[in-house]
Amino acid sequence: MAARPAGIREVAALAGVSLGTVSNVLNRPERVSEATQLKVRAAMDELAFVRNEGARQLRMGDSRTLAYVALDAGNPFFADVTRGLEEVAEAAGLAVFLCNAGESADREASYLRLLEQQRVTGVLVTPVDSGSDLLRQLPARGLPVVLVDRPSPDGRHCSVTVDDVGGGRLALDHLLELGHERIAFVGGPMQVPQVADRWHGALAAVEDAGRDPSTLVHLATEGLSVGQGRAAAERLFGMPAKLRPSAVFCANDLVALGVLQRCTELGLDVPGDLAIVGYDDIQFAAGAAVPLTSVRQPAKDLGRTAARLLLSEAHDEDHTHEQVRYDPVLVVRGSTR
Repeated sequence: MAARPAGIREVAALAGVSLGTVSNVLNRPERVSEATQLKVRAAMDELAFVRNEGARQLRMGDSRTLAYVALDAGNPFFADVTRGLEEVAEAAGLAVFLCNAGESADREASYLRLLEQQRVTGVLVTPVDSGSDLLRQLPARGLPVVLVDRPSPDGRHCSVTVDDVGGGRLALDHLLELGHERIAFVGGPMQVPQVADRWHGALAAVEDAGRDPSTLVHLATEGLSVGQGRAAAERLFGMPAKLRPSAVFCANDLVALGVLQRCTELGLDVPGDLAIVGYDDIQFAAGAAVPLTSVRQPAKDLGRTAARLLLSEAHDEDHTHEQVRYDPVLVVRGSTR
């Protein structure tokens, strides 16, 4: 068993001073003579004393940390969001804790309760359910919360989002303009708000074009991973040729890359046999075997703006909640042309 690290009691005993004197050396050195400070610090060095900063922050309520509870930390999109918020946090002298909810509401709630106990300066979260009771309660208990890539349903939080309905429209308008008569939307579950918004945007584009709603086929997935994209591609290619879509719009780039992988393995031509549009425009999209057309979200800007709003809520007495929304952009590459 590892030895317990030395505490202030051991430092006080070795230096021959009171616990209060050691505390003053750590927190209010101006109250202690230089000679006593030197004696106490020499004892700290001899005992390899390390200050318990976490305990001090809990006592003082003065955390120097922000936390981001990401929906899926394995998704490069959320990694880019994290890089953006880290830029703002580091400029303010703060560290960032990254927590991975793994698309689990229970895991998300567990992290939020832990972070409240740790008294972090504030929490940024891409929630599984933006209307959860816990999220509504935290600001009233003194913990600032900003929603990232989710709107605030009741205005109780600041939020930073992207117009995902508009993004769905962009993707389908592009595929319809290219002449595709039957298109699959690949993604799920529909309980994820972004997935539902992108589906509704795609469906609206079909309706605005005067097409029959059956033009758009939903190939549901259990998640938004490469593996789910590959599985959806298997189902797609198992359809009768007359019913098989000639293009797919995927709810994110990971799903689209899974579809593209399976096309490559089967020796199919992209976009000749199947055109593919993704969403997010992660770094891997442009570097794929066939560069992927994708609806770009400004991931780093989402992180930067969310962090600024959080710091404002934590420190500005006249802070008012803001709902910031960015517009997506279609980036056309080889997977559709």
